[in-house]
Amino acid sequence: MTIGTGVVLFVIGAILAFALNIDVGWADLTMIGYILMGAGVVAFIVGLLLMARRRRTDVVTRTDAAPGAYETRRTTRAAGDDEVF
Repeated sequence: MTIGTGVVLFVIGAILAFALNIDVGWADLTMIGYILMGAGVVAFIVGLLLMARRRRTDVVTRTDAAPGAYETRRTTRAAGDDEVF
């Protein structure tokens, strides 16, 4: 979601900065466009960093094969945990 928000902010900022030639007395639309473009780049980079740091999970299935007892356990753990099974 953050990556998409960054792209949208960048596009809206580029439209305000480069495509519109409207003179408003209370705001400088070019500067607002540049600010939105900067915020879009920051949001895009934060989204990439969050996606790269996302914790991955491993699914480990262990079957105990004792005579007469069949049991399957499913354990989910986060990557990097030092827990021994």
